[in-house]
Amino acid sequence: MPFRYVRPIDAPDAGRALAEPSSVPLGGGTDLLVTMHEGLATPSTLVDLRRVPGSDAITTASDGTLTIGGSARLADIATHPHVRAHYGVLAEACESVGTTQLREMGTLGGNLCQRPRCWYFRRGVSCFKSGGNRCPAAQGENQYLGVLGGGPCHAPHPSDPAVALTALEATIMVGSATHERRVPMGMFYDATDVTRETVLAPGEYVRAVELSPANAGPVQRYEKLMQRGAWDFALVSLAAVRRTDGDVRLVLGGVAPKPWRVTSSIEEDVASGGLDEETIAVLAERALYDAAPLSQNGYKVTQAEALLRRAMAVIAR
Repeated sequence: MPFRYVRPIDAPDAGRALAEPSSVPLGGGTDLLVTMHEGLATPSTLVDLRRVPGSDAITTASDGTLTIGGSARLADIATHPHVRAHYGVLAEACESVGTTQLREMGTLGGNLCQRPRCWYFRRGVSCFKSGGNRCPAAQGENQYLGVLGGGPCHAPHPSDPAVALTALEATIMVGSATHERRVPMGMFYDATDVTRETVLAPGEYVRAVELSPANAGPVQRYEKLMQRGAWDFALVSLAAVRRTDGDVRLVLGGVAPKPWRVTSSIEEDVASGGLDEETIAVLAERALYDAAPLSQNGYKVTQAEALLRRAMAVIAR
């Protein structure tokens, strides 16, 4: 499959290159190159965003706002002193991604925009996401798929950092040849087209991610359950944050087509503190009230409740 490789000299040059038909942004390539091999992506041009000066920078403004470039490597985010001190849940999420080698190669923008790992989709079986008219997983091998917000596609989004960034209410800085726009993290995966995952239009890319100091907090945790002990995608994950102002954010991963934020009423109850074990168990069960597991993945409901109970016990102290 022939394609052209472009190394832009700056952000405007990258935008112009991505404006060309069938051009796609390239970060670490840990997912894009696999999708090309699988026949799920057939780009004419790869635009290497890592070559844009400053695209991997992690900077803090005078008002405390943290900006992480879309080309920042996951390994660098996980070990960055400011990230670890103020946004520990993001550091933990980045540290949980894949292997050491993948974290050294993978970029934040690429991780947020990776494709789902549903067996049927990845193996070229006709499905809603590939433009077909059915979901073969619904009645087939669905043990790793979602239990919330599913239909017509049940494939959960695989990004760990996305779960943490949703809990931190981050803002995605989107760039293109003609404009820049800001997208709240909670809306980044609200695409209405089932054949894609994000709201990015053709020619757009993740230029940076912005974190407000208002969403930092003294109590943060990221927990991830995997089939293997390490180096795997989440069966279920949870990002939990108690902000400096006392507000709580709880976001599940591995259970829905996008990071799944627990309803605000439950977050408010947890933020009130002083919860006993029975109350925590009731709140965790309420958080999964709308779950609709498929034939082989009901265990995810149990796992999600367990993660919520553990996090609530810490957050609600």
